[in-house]
Amino acid sequence: MTRVFDTLPAWRAERLAQRRDGLSLGFVPTMGALHEGHLSLVRRSRAENDRTLVCIFVNPTQFDDPGDLAGYPRTTEDDLGMLRAEGTESVLLPRDVELYPDGYRYRVTETERSRVLEGGSRPGHFDGVLTVVMKLLQIASAERAYFGEKDWQQLMLVRGMAEAFFIPTTIVGCPTVREADGLALSSRNRRLPPSDREKAPQFYRTLLSAPTAGAACRDLRAAGFAVDYVEDRAGRRFGAVRLGDVRLIDNVPLGGRG
Repeated sequence: MTRVFDTLPAWRAERLAQRRDGLSLGFVPTMGALHEGHLSLVRRSRAENDRTLVCIFVNPTQFDDPGDLAGYPRTTEDDLGMLRAEGTESVLLPRDVELYPDGYRYRVTETERSRVLEGGSRPGHFDGVLTVVMKLLQIASAERAYFGEKDWQQLMLVRGMAEAFFIPTTIVGCPTVREADGLALSSRNRRLPPSDREKAPQFYRTLLSAPTAGAACRDLRAAGFAVDYVEDRAGRRFGAVRLGDVRLIDNVPLGGRG
């Protein structure tokens, strides 16, 4: 049975009872609009832990565009149905006022690796991400937390934050899940109209095949994408593009398939 916790004290009481029983916990933080990529994290957690907690929270502080926040899909009832079908033991549905009682006066800031790629295109984005993840890791009190490699920069920053602040939760990275045509699964994909959905897989194929980041930029623009960036860093190629008002990100290892 899946139990839904809509207040933090209720979850803390449950986690205390789990600890008394010696039960390990895996944690999957999400912003909802769940898809197979999220479910792959849930399955990994359930395979490696006695219990799994999934959080659904659309975090307002990581959005630099109010329109993007307003348009972000919210499908809580469908999400809960998917999690029940997976046998997820616990779901946390916190409220903004619970997670930000200070009004976001206190926040976590990384001063180097968060300033490039997504951080360079979306000022303040990673302050919001790291702050909410720090809070949720403290609240969950899990042995392990699971993040997808599609958001590689986020994964690296969260892992670094956990190490820097001595958070005793292991940050587990999980492979990107893709559609048969290569498009990385994302909650934003459902906002693509059919013509753009048909074009979208070219993003992944170009990241893989272009000889240089500059060539990838040129090829993507020629194919009708608005390019925020394509950069090669630390053995990976990172990209962010727009089709209409939908922003897509992806990354692949240089010299191999992602």
